[in-house]
Amino acid sequence: MAFLEHDQKSRVTVRPLTAEDVTWVRELFTERWGGVISVSRGVAHETTALPGFVALLDGERAGVATYTITGRECELVTLDSVREGAGVGIALVDAVAGAARAGGAVRLWLVTTNDNLRALRFYQRYGFDLVAVHRDAVARSRELKPSIPEIGLDGIPLRHELELELPASLLGVSPTRSPGC
Repeated sequence: MAFLEHDQKSRVTVRPLTAEDVTWVRELFTERWGGVISVSRGVAHETTALPGFVALLDGERAGVATYTITGRECELVTLDSVREGAGVGIALVDAVAGAARAGGAVRLWLVTTNDNLRALRFYQRYGFDLVAVHRDAVARSRELKPSIPEIGLDGIPLRHELELELPASLLGVSPTRSPGC
């Protein structure tokens, strides 16, 4: 039984990210995000070294998600769908939520930027809550990743990190459970 109730397209399958996917991920992230380094909350992540999942649509790679589990928290570091509207993003977040539960996490969270309105819409529709606005955090992120532009999507100045988390009830865990439960 799935903890998260979302409509999924039957053609989408998800599998763990493998070494054979690294070249594709590197090319995708370089093209769409200016490289494989992702910065959140002052931490630079080498995304090709993180665990993750690849979504397949009719057998072709259609998206990727990477994550990291630290203690009882799981950060969704990247989510990229090359076939929007096909259920790829939902399938990938569902897979990361499953990995978070399996890894003993009681919190699934992520950071996006103030210009990424499509991501905000997607995550909120999924069930994530906005829990913090880290004002001017992108200026600090540029110290770790200088390729971050000043102007982001839709011509919006790229300035703030927005932190969202999936409520424990939607993650399917109790926030007070002990690891391994």
